[in-house]
Amino acid sequence: MDRLFSLLNLSNEEKAMRGLLHTPGEIAQQPDTWASTFLTVQQRRAEIEEFLQLAGIDRESTESRERPIVFLIGAGTSDYIGQSLMHLFRRKWHCEVVAVASTDLLTGFEDYILRGQKYLWISFSRSGDSPEGVATLEKALDECPDIFHLVVSCHAEGQMVRAYGKDRRVFGLLLDDAVNDRGLAMTSSFSNMVVCGQCLANIWDLEEYEGILRALIASGERFLETSADCASALAESPYTRACFVGSASLKAVARESSLKLLEMTAGRIATMAESPLGLRHGPIAALNEETLFVCFVSSESTRQQYEVDLLREIGSKGVVRTRVAVGIDCKRGFKGVAEHFLTPGLQISVPDLYRPPLDVIFGQLLGLFFSIRCNLKPDTPSPNGIISRVVQNVNIHS
Repeated sequence: MDRLFSLLNLSNEEKAMRGLLHTPGEIAQQPDTWASTFLTVQQRRAEIEEFLQLAGIDRESTESRERPIVFLIGAGTSDYIGQSLMHLFRRKWHCEVVAVASTDLLTGFEDYILRGQKYLWISFSRSGDSPEGVATLEKALDECPDIFHLVVSCHAEGQMVRAYGKDRRVFGLLLDDAVNDRGLAMTSSFSNMVVCGQCLANIWDLEEYEGILRALIASGERFLETSADCASALAESPYTRACFVGSASLKAVARESSLKLLEMTAGRIATMAESPLGLRHGPIAALNEETLFVCFVSSESTRQQYEVDLLREIGSKGVVRTRVAVGIDCKRGFKGVAEHFLTPGLQISVPDLYRPPLDVIFGQLLGLFFSIRCNLKPDTPSPNGIISRVVQNVNIHS
């Protein structure tokens, strides 16, 4: 944590010069902001429940055939929000839930939509101005009267949020402006929109979820301490590749961590993400002695055994330079299977379904410190402007 604190304590002039005005603070503030997101949902709980009932989802109905199909929609990092939440929504709402990228919906609308079928789309967008997100929402509103839309965003002036109030089929849920990341990489916005999604999944049991959230916040505060210095130290080594693996909702964390490291190093660190079992089916060929290998270890015993087997195999074959195991409590029984073990170090249980906001912090910190190692500016790491905070120059074709 000392290295992260040192970045936070730089003068504003030096932060601006080094491109550190936003990203370190946006990573560090996350556990404190999750409670604010919970309060936002709690204050609008009655409105949300009323809208969900209008869309065909209510507490009383337990038959999946009575409910709409739920799409969790976003582009890039926002797509990984949906992937982080898909299994939780399925379990809590007892209906079909699918994570669909807005980039795929825009180009393959007819491939995803069954005419006459009722849908609820929950769209996640930091800016609310993603060209693909805006165009897909407009197309659905124009052509599909049976689709209801719940838009979660961090930007009050975003086009997608402004659709709220103009059409009874659209409900806007705006998070605190503090989590509308000003840096290029989505950090606070990612974890807070995931927390918002967890609140929505538990909208009829918010009191029960509040206990899980408290555990997440306490774990997040400690995890920042245990993971920041590890990420900083790893960034000092000459890795050129990184591979992240995880199961179920933690596979989405692996994908988001892979993206954070890739975009914050402007592609100078080649990254990939897979499931522990899927890695052996070809992708493992990309690993070498310059690879950092990170496994987000499940707390579910069967999944964990597969992950331990993979970590052990990679170690015995000398496939990668370093293995990192990230989990709630993965020190016991993990001797010899990883060089680094990262946990919050608390006697608190957080189920895998709720871990994405917590575990992703390590991927974000790797992105931050590797960006600095590459002599880039973490707030704007792309020296040629090939990527931007909000995607630009997307022509929308009819």
